[in-house]
Amino acid sequence: MECPMDATASKAALVIQFHNIVHDATSQSPPRDPEAEHAKRHFSGEEAIGQFPLAANPSILLHLLSSCQLDPKDLAALEATCTFFRNPAKFPPDLELSLPELAALDMCQERAMFKLMKAEEKEWLKQRCGGSWKLVLGYILVGEKNYRHGKSQVIAGPGCSIVVTTKGDVYSFGANSWGQLGLGDTEHKFKPCLIRSLQGIRITQAAVGSRRTMLVSDTGSVYKFGHSTFGPFDYYGTAATNEVSCPTPQLVESLKGIFVVQASIGGFFSAVLSREGQVYTFSWGHPDRLGHGTEIADVEPRLLSGPLEDVLVAQIAAGNCYLLMLAYHPNGMSVYSMGCGLGGKLGHGNTGNEGTPLQIEHFQTFNIRPMSISAGAFHAAVLSSDGRIFTWGWGIHGCLGHGAEEYMTFPTAVETLKAVHVSAGYYTTFVITDNGEVYTFGQKGLGLQDGEDDESGDILAPKLVTSLAGLEERFVQISSTNAGDWVDDKLVLSHTVALTNSGKMYAFGGGSKGQLGVKLAEGKEAMPPFQVAVDII
Repeated sequence: MECPMDATASKAALVIQFHNIVHDATSQSPPRDPEAEHAKRHFSGEEAIGQFPLAANPSILLHLLSSCQLDPKDLAALEATCTFFRNPAKFPPDLELSLPELAALDMCQERAMFKLMKAEEKEWLKQRCGGSWKLVLGYILVGEKNYRHGKSQVIAGPGCSIVVTTKGDVYSFGANSWGQLGLGDTEHKFKPCLIRSLQGIRITQAAVGSRRTMLVSDTGSVYKFGHSTFGPFDYYGTAATNEVSCPTPQLVESLKGIFVVQASIGGFFSAVLSREGQVYTFSWGHPDRLGHGTEIADVEPRLLSGPLEDVLVAQIAAGNCYLLMLAYHPNGMSVYSMGCGLGGKLGHGNTGNEGTPLQIEHFQTFNIRPMSISAGAFHAAVLSSDGRIFTWGWGIHGCLGHGAEEYMTFPTAVETLKAVHVSAGYYTTFVITDNGEVYTFGQKGLGLQDGEDDESGDILAPKLVTSLAGLEERFVQISSTNAGDWVDDKLVLSHTVALTNSGKMYAFGGGSKGQLGVKLAEGKEAMPPFQVAVDII
């Protein structure tokens, strides 16, 4: 990777944000802030004359390591293969830290979630990660990748769509009976509309569920709009009579003091993940549901502890009535699940419920390294480090991709190409491969005219979505509706939204309420893939 500096310019006067290189005494510079200078480090050891060129100036070498954004594994490899990188770098006040450790710390400091932590909180996180700043960086990067922190993202909710741009702006469109678009009214919208009340607030992640939306900001705050509480609906989506709509984003006051990095909404509950790797859930708290034994309509966030007491969670994914959690460990990742186990969707080899988080041992037993999780309404999917997809739960319409409709109680590998992204929806699954192509299996996506299904209209094994392949775009993210909802006394049809590496958004499927970003012709309910007019970059 090309670095933003000339490595041969060992005498250059460089200012580094966290580990400062001393300026040339003859250069002109503004008065220095003593407090800021105290936070910067200067190399205090002896120059390593006679070693490889950059070793003679560790400050420049540290800048190279930090600015090149090396992966934590690469930093660890430097320490493992070279004594110079293993030795203490002698940068005060952390004299004993090696250059790779200092580079990892610098890269952590660039993240808002870490930068705003107190010194003791940072040290606490370091110990929970295994005592290394490289491991802390690894934990942060796993989360950022999985919930696309700081990148554009598109989310398909029941009858509506949400777009988060690279700049942190939010657009919404589609069904809006409960104000779930956050636009200050309850009218359906047939084109992307900017949520202007959020201007000045940088949103980094969004979660969409039945009639409610949650947004997470770069400062860890959570905003909600739509259905007024986090309580459940009945089967037909009917809310309690004392509950009202909230059409404008409101700060979730009960989460003040918790720096949230991700939110997820299920059919009967909501969950958030803190920067410390702790999971909080709202509602549906009875035993054998979500672990904290409170009343069903409890709207206060409750910490899930128990088996997660000493576990760092890096990603959460909520299904209709269950929750998946991707846990970070120094030697790899594991997956926990809890909630309703019908259809085997908890992955423990049975169909029983779990009231507290339980590790899915199947991954460790067969040396499978999970990297990302996705919770469909009634089935689950995991992406492993070697690009394989594992699915389990209800297999209706072939949504598990195993060639049949039987349910699976253990994670089972799908025969597919090497994958980089997976999205489990409402009895359907979409996979993006390493070459940017999209495959699908399960209930045939509305608007897809591929002719690659069986007589029932189901796709029982992975099939290339030719209508997307014909666009000659490279896709990087896809989201399919993973919950049902009733709008205007009618069950809304599922839809899917996808994002390309060039920042284009495509949508297809059910669109009668505007969730595709256009108003369909009279009597038409679905559309094949087409580009949505929205500025994502």
